[in-house]
Amino acid sequence: MKKLLKYLKNYKKELIFGPFFKLLEAIFELIVPFVMQKIIDVGIANNDTGYILRMSGVIVLLGSCGLAFALTCQFLAARCAYGFGTELRTALYKHINSLSYSSIDKVGTASLVNRLTNDSNTVQNGVNMFIRLATRSPFLVIGAMVMAMRTDLKLSLIFLIVAVLTTIVIVTVMHKTVPMYRTTQKNLDRASMLTRENLEGTRVIRAFSRQKEEIEEFGKSVDDIAVSSIAVGRISSILNPFSFMVMNLGIVAVLWFGGVRIDAGHLTQGELTKLVNYMTQILLALIVLANLIVTFTKAFASANRISEIFDIKPEMSDGDEKPSEHRDSENILEFKNVSFAYEKAGDCSVKNVSFTLKRGEMLGIIGGTGSGKSTLANLIPCFYRQTEGEIFISGVKSENYNFDKLRKSIGIVPQKAVLFTGSVRDNMRWKKADATDEEIISALKTAQAWEFVSKMPNVLDTRISQGGKNLSGGQKQRISIARAIVGNPDIIILDDSTSALDYATDLALRKSLKNDMPDTTVIMISQRTTSLKDADKIIVMDDGETVGIGTHDELLENCEIYSEIYKSQMNEKEGN
Repeated sequence: MKKLLKYLKNYKKELIFGPFFKLLEAIFELIVPFVMQKIIDVGIANNDTGYILRMSGVIVLLGSCGLAFALTCQFLAARCAYGFGTELRTALYKHINSLSYSSIDKVGTASLVNRLTNDSNTVQNGVNMFIRLATRSPFLVIGAMVMAMRTDLKLSLIFLIVAVLTTIVIVTVMHKTVPMYRTTQKNLDRASMLTRENLEGTRVIRAFSRQKEEIEEFGKSVDDIAVSSIAVGRISSILNPFSFMVMNLGIVAVLWFGGVRIDAGHLTQGELTKLVNYMTQILLALIVLANLIVTFTKAFASANRISEIFDIKPEMSDGDEKPSEHRDSENILEFKNVSFAYEKAGDCSVKNVSFTLKRGEMLGIIGGTGSGKSTLANLIPCFYRQTEGEIFISGVKSENYNFDKLRKSIGIVPQKAVLFTGSVRDNMRWKKADATDEEIISALKTAQAWEFVSKMPNVLDTRISQGGKNLSGGQKQRISIARAIVGNPDIIILDDSTSALDYATDLALRKSLKNDMPDTTVIMISQRTTSLKDADKIIVMDDGETVGIGTHDELLENCEIYSEIYKSQMNEKEGN
């Protein structure tokens, strides 16, 4: 929790004045029993109606002032808590975006989303309740104890016993429930993950008629949340009944022994009433404090989970170099004995890969499923840091580049075409925010997408639904390719992003890339040998290793794996 306090630095006034106004409300509340004593011992005892009315007016005034102070505190608490929550979520989101793919893979997307939303809301609520009640409840308990001691020291011992017993129970419950709240949050993470998977994969689930199994699995994860929450609730439920029991027994004891002291002449009826009021105030304050402890327990558990994310330092730090300063280099990309292994994966996914690529050339990468093609491509924009070896971009080590500048010089089209809610124009401006319509249309033409975009009802203003669900697979891929082309990047990485295109469109795309962007280096990952036929250099991957590097004709002669892939994709006549 301490690590998150820095996000309160802009709300020091609210943190000071909020509890201060709540303190004033508590002071006024402590004065009320004293006024009640005067009404009984002076006004009622002397049958002085005027005095009773005047003192009743004082009670109304105290209540009105207390309400004004309480409302002021509520305003300051809300302003501080929601401001804190906004800064915390912004910082957490920014930090998550600075993490490497490895760190994100380690924590899990569902858990990150849960910490960014649910946990941050819990901490925010904890700050809100701290300002509103954390000072009021303890002050009321202590203040009522002091006032009771001033009234009758012997009877105040009952107050002390009640406070100590209740405090012991509160501390015990808090000690037991903090770890249990962490378990509950982990169960929430799993439920969030299943929800995300099921919503994204609903078509696959229905295609395989797996609705029943998925519902049962989700139901089990929800049951786990219920079990852990009920376990916490059972322990927490001890607080209120125990507090009421102890406090009511305390009131009985005060009335019992107070009556004895009245008969002995050591106490007045008004003072006994005042003591009962203070006992009631302590009761209510301790009940609020008990509930506050539950809120703080949740907040501390959530704060620890958020701090765990902040504790994950970016595994890669970028430098100051900019690709624009090294465009005179002949070689745009060079791998020297590069290897990479995913965390806890055991064996390397990429092993001892070396090659050189000149500016404007086309590199093809082919291989079986799981051979390391996409992993190799992800090393170029520094999504992952190589385990061994060196990667040079325009003659400079990749880790010496400023990552933002480097990635803006690289157009990337992932395996899964991802589009975002908004217009076609909005999606096309992701790489270059100020791209003109002419640049967008030119990129769409190069990507063979203008043909269908131009026929859309609103052309560039046509809305794309979430994930591009109102487009076909081929249309999504072509718009994704066009988006990467906008801004004329130095390198374009097409990670099996033409799989949904027919052969004619695939061929037209490759010709357009060569004619329209002659100085741009194209790295194309594909399962089709026909797509890579015209590449200046083709890398054949197998189990993370390069088993062949060369042109199409050279690999047909010298690489058995490439030859087998080619023949399997050709008909018998072409294969011979």
